[in-house]
Amino acid sequence: MKLLLNTAHLYMIVGLIAGLYYRELTKARHFTGQSELGVVHTHVLALGMLFFLIVLAVEKQFALSAQRSLFTWFFWMYNTGLAVTVIVMTLHGTLTVLGKSSGEGIALVAGVGHILLTVGLVLFFITAGKALDAGRTPSTATAFAAQEAS
Repeated sequence: MKLLLNTAHLYMIVGLIAGLYYRELTKARHFTGQSELGVVHTHVLALGMLFFLIVLAVEKQFALSAQRSLFTWFFWMYNTGLAVTVIVMTLHGTLTVLGKSSGEGIALVAGVGHILLTVGLVLFFITAGKALDAGRTPSTATAFAAQEAS
């Protein structure tokens, strides 16, 4: 659980730095238009910090990490996807603010980042589903079955 809290904390720091970077770069360049850089801050805070705080709460309740292999794959796949996505967004936004064009390579790498994020999310839901099923005792299984039937 400490890993999830530390991960959320790291994303909070990165998100705040991203907001500061956006503000200072656009101010220094007198940039008033739209760029990817303007949404990096919120993406990191929502998809990083908030998401991992939610995962922490789910872990506390349902012991996701007991599904060791699935949990490990989810954790690293999601973090890799988010890191790639955020780096590419930052690069693309910085180039926009500097008045330079970004190539097709940036779009390709952004796509890979989003695919990794998607795979990570799918693995999260598979892990959560297995953790929920593993947590059912005979008495709660009957209650769940009756609830799902209605």
